[in-house]
Amino acid sequence: MAKRINLNEAWTFEKGINDKQTFHPITVGLPHTWNAIDGANGFDFYRAKSRYQKTFMLAEQDQGRRIYIECEGANSVTEVFVNGMNVGKHEGGYSTFRFDVTDVVSFTEENTLIFEVDNRHREEIYPLMADFTFYGGVYRDVNLVVADALHFDLLDHGSSGVYLFQEDVTDESATVRIDMRLVNESEETSEARLWIDVTDQAGQSVYRRGKEVTLTSGVTTETIKLTIDDPMLWHGVKDPHLYSISVRVETFNDTVDEVVLPLGLRYYHVDPEKGFFLNGEPYPLRGVSRHQDRKDMGWAITEAEHDEDMALIREVGANTIRLAHYQHDQYFYDLCDQYGIITWAETPFISRMSKTDVTGKNAKSQMVELIRQNLHHPSICFWGIQNEIQIGGDKQAVRDLVHDLNVLTKQEDPTRLTTMANVMFVENDDAYNQETDLIGYNKYYGWYVGEAEEFAPFLDQFHEENPDVPIGISEYGAEGIIRCHNLDPKVKDYTEDYHALYHEKVYKIFHERPFLWSTFVWNMFDFGANIRDEGGVKGRNNKGLITYDRKIKKDAFYLYQAYWREDAVVHLTGKRYVNREGEVTQFKVYTNEDSITLYVNGEKHATQQQEDKTVVFSDVALRDGENKVMVVSNRGKTDTGYFDKVATFDPRYKAPVKDEGGLVANWFDMPDDQIDERPLEDVMITDDVFSTRDTFEALVENERTREILFKQLGDVTKAPMYEMMSTMKVDTLASMDSDTLSPRVLNKLNQALTKVKK
Repeated sequence: MAKRINLNEAWTFEKGINDKQTFHPITVGLPHTWNAIDGANGFDFYRAKSRYQKTFMLAEQDQGRRIYIECEGANSVTEVFVNGMNVGKHEGGYSTFRFDVTDVVSFTEENTLIFEVDNRHREEIYPLMADFTFYGGVYRDVNLVVADALHFDLLDHGSSGVYLFQEDVTDESATVRIDMRLVNESEETSEARLWIDVTDQAGQSVYRRGKEVTLTSGVTTETIKLTIDDPMLWHGVKDPHLYSISVRVETFNDTVDEVVLPLGLRYYHVDPEKGFFLNGEPYPLRGVSRHQDRKDMGWAITEAEHDEDMALIREVGANTIRLAHYQHDQYFYDLCDQYGIITWAETPFISRMSKTDVTGKNAKSQMVELIRQNLHHPSICFWGIQNEIQIGGDKQAVRDLVHDLNVLTKQEDPTRLTTMANVMFVENDDAYNQETDLIGYNKYYGWYVGEAEEFAPFLDQFHEENPDVPIGISEYGAEGIIRCHNLDPKVKDYTEDYHALYHEKVYKIFHERPFLWSTFVWNMFDFGANIRDEGGVKGRNNKGLITYDRKIKKDAFYLYQAYWREDAVVHLTGKRYVNREGEVTQFKVYTNEDSITLYVNGEKHATQQQEDKTVVFSDVALRDGENKVMVVSNRGKTDTGYFDKVATFDPRYKAPVKDEGGLVANWFDMPDDQIDERPLEDVMITDDVFSTRDTFEALVENERTREILFKQLGDVTKAPMYEMMSTMKVDTLASMDSDTLSPRVLNKLNQALTKVKK
């Protein structure tokens, strides 16, 4: 039987082995990242090649068996050496990979194992740029795998060698195809038996079957189909029933290899009018997105942190999750299976395409790894093939690769639906919306563009113009910093209050539109994003419902509880807005109860009915000093807060931002002297001249247009977001940041740019 030996303990770590700066070796355990602190503290985090080294012994009784090194995740290019020999290289930071080291290990002496891990930019390896930190390190488990000569293939893109396809599932029966890749490392032909056992959650057998096989040297593929009558269906959070399927290779009296996988039988479809259906029943998908990092840990998290994340996701009441923007830990997909969380899984083909590899080799490789390693997870219903790849520009090569990825995904797994997350400026009639089975949009009305209320006309118009295209919202959100507060919250004030108000407005719109097949809050948790500096917080995206350290649930968390949970929810918002200015103030409650009564210092103030999960009490007078405010539902559910009356607004509640109330301009700061009140002029733009239809990158590369651009907008190349915006057309960015790039600014730019011939 194959066995795994964990190698997480006692590694010698040398940071930045190719840099002039010298770091002293230290002893670390896995999981580990060298960016646990600097990855979320500002613009510069350490990107380099670093070395992990340890020794291990092999048992003499394992001599003659096959030996593999297995890594479940290291970012992003990893070369592995055993006893000085380079045994393999893996390109990509999120999937499992293995190397066969049988011929280079010793069974009589210590073996030396080295991982050289490099998280520097590689133009051919995805992701190339994104709004999250690319933490370096061996941040998941490393194992030694010892297998018999006859075993399931361990070298097929990091998979188990056993692949489950649910071909036909109904309430009455379920047919599952099991594809197997078997490896015979000996030169002799072996006679063996494949044996399938399926048991239910009570451990009772529901299916058994054997198949005699002849395995010649090399790789043999086998297929078995099984049918289970009257299946217990996996029905999401309501009843995530899991069978267990054991696939074994037997010779004589020995089981030489076994793979055990969860099997959740379900069927589903998406209707462009009525949304998602699970096992024939309407099942609106309303949930959150998740990044895997955590404060002071980066990506180097353990099962305990995964468990806590899942507990919080279940606590908010979500029934679906988008695991962005890369392959997550197998353990977390297992949790999604166990708790019935419908999952969107995706690869890091994000923001822009490689300039040096138009074939998309690495994007395709990571797609295949994602699918083959995760085919068995019943929670995964959607494969995501790209995220906001249009940021890099509208190029035919990008469209071709998106098409190729969709075709590849369907070839690898014809049983699931494909989807993708379009950036907000993709037009309704764009062919991107016809490429995959489903479509999602990352829309930020009310934060980066427009007003939150604009979601309604956008969705209605898209649905009217594309009645056969199932649309979901793959991202929506606003920054919310728990230190910041305002009784009159506005966009770009970064307050917890605007964050909550935004979600009130937006989710009401979604709730009223059943044709939305999914909605995913961006994000469940604040996360590391080294390029950001917003609202007084460096190195983070603060759009989470929960803080980066998982310690504090923001008020908006409880709004979603009120919508998504069936048990009583009563939450008094604004408890962190302790110092209340003025003679009267306002209190808001999120609840799914019928009515709420407000008490101030033990005296009843008023009773109001709940509407859209919200109750607002205005003009509430407080006394000098401390005030106890309690809210009580019609069924006796309570919540309490304590507040102090103050004469004037506490300036500590204001975020250090300019232009409060304007749209968020997170791209660059224009020079203060560029205000120009001259009237606009008609500008003729032709293909042979430069203009705002060109990318920032193209304008920077030309000496004359660079001078014009820098004069009008400042040195944009020094902006934290320049890598993200460099491949965008100026006009495209203007559609996202019309405050900074106003029609007047664009006109002034075009007056000068069009004088330069290409």
